[in-house]
Amino acid sequence: MDELVIRPLEASDEPEWRRLWTLYLEYYESEVSEEVYQTTWQRLLSGLPNEYRGLMAFADGRSVGLTHYLFHRHCWRIENVCYLQDLVVDTEMRGKSVGRALIEAVYAAADAEGCPQVYWTTQHFNDAGRRLYDRVGELTPFIKYQRQQ
Repeated sequence: MDELVIRPLEASDEPEWRRLWTLYLEYYESEVSEEVYQTTWQRLLSGLPNEYRGLMAFADGRSVGLTHYLFHRHCWRIENVCYLQDLVVDTEMRGKSVGRALIEAVYAAADAEGCPQVYWTTQHFNDAGRRLYDRVGELTPFIKYQRQQ
């Protein structure tokens, strides 16, 4: 890999964004409807202040990674916090610092917004991801619950 470039999503990225997000969803044995793909894409490009944002990583001009993140209010702070929701790297590019670079780009975006806290969740079986997260973040004692379906 000669050069890694990370930049905000652009309208022309939709096919590669869709490919990478599908890879992410498949890893977590999930799928979403076409309506969710289209709505999410529109939200990512909206530019609205409290809407999701996305970054894409390119190696040698080819898309190789993706992340989605959101700034939101927090009752324990004056400033917003940043939730890094999705992070995916093409299989053949894993272990080559693409994931770290995407996380660091979210950190930089959060810093630029005056938002000191960035957090994310992962599943317990995501061993490779957790090895990276242990290097770039701090494991918290929180356990996630959600409404029964």
